[in-house]
Amino acid sequence: MTQNQDPNPDPSQVLDDLLSPTETAPTSLSSPARVSSFDTRVEKAWAHWKKLGRPKCIVAPMVDNSELPFRLLCQKYGAQAAYTPMLHSRIFTETEKYRNQEFTTCKEDRPLFVQFCANDPDTLLEAAKRVEPYCDYVDINLGCPQRIAKRGNYGAFLMDNLPLVKSLVEKLAQNLTVPVSCKIRIFPNLEDTLNYAKMLEEAGCSLLAVHGRTRDEKDGKKFRADWGAIKEVRKAMRIPVLANGNVRCIEDVDECIRETGVEGVLSAETLLENPAAFAGFRTAEWAKEEGYVDGGLDQGDLVVEYLKLCEKHPVPWRMIRSHVHKMLGDWFRVHPQVREEFNAQNILTFEFLYGLVDQLKELGGRVPLYKKRKIDTPQESPQRV
Repeated sequence: MTQNQDPNPDPSQVLDDLLSPTETAPTSLSSPARVSSFDTRVEKAWAHWKKLGRPKCIVAPMVDNSELPFRLLCQKYGAQAAYTPMLHSRIFTETEKYRNQEFTTCKEDRPLFVQFCANDPDTLLEAAKRVEPYCDYVDINLGCPQRIAKRGNYGAFLMDNLPLVKSLVEKLAQNLTVPVSCKIRIFPNLEDTLNYAKMLEEAGCSLLAVHGRTRDEKDGKKFRADWGAIKEVRKAMRIPVLANGNVRCIEDVDECIRETGVEGVLSAETLLENPAAFAGFRTAEWAKEEGYVDGGLDQGDLVVEYLKLCEKHPVPWRMIRSHVHKMLGDWFRVHPQVREEFNAQNILTFEFLYGLVDQLKELGGRVPLYKKRKIDTPQESPQRV
């Protein structure tokens, strides 16, 4: 006999059920055997994190935008770890071309989180097994709030199916040699968020990244991330916790860690515009405070560095086009005719893109990145990076 499930269950009740012992379980969650096993997993989680150097500044997963050349560029300017773009687990298992184009790495590209979206435990495991030798964590995307995630039934929309979420984590935790990490968004209700995080920890998650916005709060400029909620999650967890949201500069990283107690901080949109943010550079928008001067670096310089990395580590042109748009956005506002020329170029080449940067610089109106003036050498002129 089966019972019809409530199509819109109360998250609190579902989480309570998932965190409660089942009748068929050989031992309860509070039994000495389970406690000992859980303690061991927590110790291993921390040992692995410490072995990686406890990275503080981390490149967040970004669809089509946190690929290898960009990760390496951010790494040069202070990033200590990075996520791949979100990879679709089913397509990854089925299509060799997708695997070869969408996932590339190299020996310098560590620590590395490989992120998958999924809604089938067996498919997720098959995909994870393929990348296991090349990464430090396999990450499950439980936070994507976009419409494509709703249509595909993955990301933050799995918050409506918590038993499935638990099964995804358990499947990887029980069958991989590398740890499992998860990236989530918060529920509107704090208690639901805390129970959700505890469920993931119990299922085998070794590291949790918490985006401090709900699934409906998509606009980062409109909705501030709730660091208070992240702090409460960190206090409730025994595994390492990371924060995501409200990071516009390196000082925000430090402030977030002070306020929440997390191990590290992820940044996404800020790095797309300014991949040198973790090295203390700011765009003009965030350098209005007194004491910031021309840092001797601009986004045109970063584009050239990025293009050289792309020549060495090829990626799809759609990714390159997206990054050039983001990094040269301030320049394009000064010279919109150059942006129009770029947009009209259907087939890109490195020669064209290098020429685009040269053209902007020849037109003048340089848009520098700013850095805090050194107190002990106030007369020092900016040095080239």
